[in-house]
Amino acid sequence: MNLYPKQLFRLLALSVVACFTMALVGCGDDDAQYIGNDNSSSSGNKNANTVTSERAVRRLEFPALKKTGNQKLIVHRLSNTSYDSEAINFATEWDCDKKSQRWSCYQLHKGFTGNYSRVADFTFDPALSPSEYWSEFRYFPGYDRGHICPSADRTFSHEANEQTFYMSNMQPQYHEFNGYQDGTSNRGLWVRMESQLQKWAKNLSYTDTIYVCKGGTIDDEKNIITRINGKMIVPKYFFMAILRKSQFGYAAVGFWSNQTKAWRTEETLLSHCMSIEKLEQLTGIDFFCNLPDDIEKQVEKTFNASSWADLK
Repeated sequence: MNLYPKQLFRLLALSVVACFTMALVGCGDDDAQYIGNDNSSSSGNKNANTVTSERAVRRLEFPALKKTGNQKLIVHRLSNTSYDSEAINFATEWDCDKKSQRWSCYQLHKGFTGNYSRVADFTFDPALSPSEYWSEFRYFPGYDRGHICPSADRTFSHEANEQTFYMSNMQPQYHEFNGYQDGTSNRGLWVRMESQLQKWAKNLSYTDTIYVCKGGTIDDEKNIITRINGKMIVPKYFFMAILRKSQFGYAAVGFWSNQTKAWRTEETLLSHCMSIEKLEQLTGIDFFCNLPDDIEKQVEKTFNASSWADLK
């Protein structure tokens, strides 16, 4: 077939567009969890976590690991890769001096829920020694044992759900913040936030991912309510850092709320939303540090409510 110059130019242009489109689609595979190389000082991603013995720290759900103090990173893995290509369930940064968790992080995909029911058997984390945890606190007197990585987000297998009941994944929370009141419409603010996140996850396409980092404030005395028996920290504030990757790119939102012993049903979720940049100022945690710096800066500086449905 003979092509005129204009036809040849158009064909070449379409080929370039097609190749670029395929490259964008390719960003949805498992390797997209590891952006850049393993050198945290590399051009384009200066604040990324440095890989030592645990490669998972370069996944997008991980914030920057705390560089001072006596921390322990716990990565909970599953016995197979049917849900996650690296068999990762969720991860926790544990402060061995404060004997408290700073955050848990994990991913959400379409179909993260399944047929396995809540295990409801709280156990100590086998990754921690007795000296690294307040072993007398199997329960939190006066408080709920509040999941940070929720049981409801891990019902695709018995093993995954069981790991969410490790005490290292718990923080002391008022029932009015974390629970329900039978016979009424009262639902705690924290559980409302978790339910909204689960709704967003259920509406993901099969190529989308939500990256989550959640926790309570343990690093500043003014952000602590009390210590149970003078030991176990009760955080005054709880947070969620949420990043969604879809065919439209990245979008992020932060949740921040003080913990009070009240139902607060009149408060909207929207009133607790903010940019990730603002959430970082409040928590002192560098979220989504493994994104390329230019994308991280753009995504974290603003919060667009129109990108997130049903913030009521």
